[in-house]
Amino acid sequence: MNKQRRKQIEKAFELIGEAEDILESAKSEEQDAYDNLPENFQYGERGEEMQNYIEMLDESIGYLSDAKSVVEQI
Repeated sequence: MNKQRRKQIEKAFELIGEAEDILESAKSEEQDAYDNLPENFQYGERGEEMQNYIEMLDESIGYLSDAKSVVEQI
């Protein structure tokens, strides 16, 4: 692999890491918002929706982590 393509791959690795950090931050903020809801709201429709978002963010973070692992091997 030539130097130019290696640099492109390094940049992609960095961008995946940045995306991972952004999603981690969003997940943390959503979790804090959920934790600060009154208990009756946590178990209501809004709380369920927030939990679903948190789970989707966590799943997305996992995919990005997997992608970083693969790219790192190149």
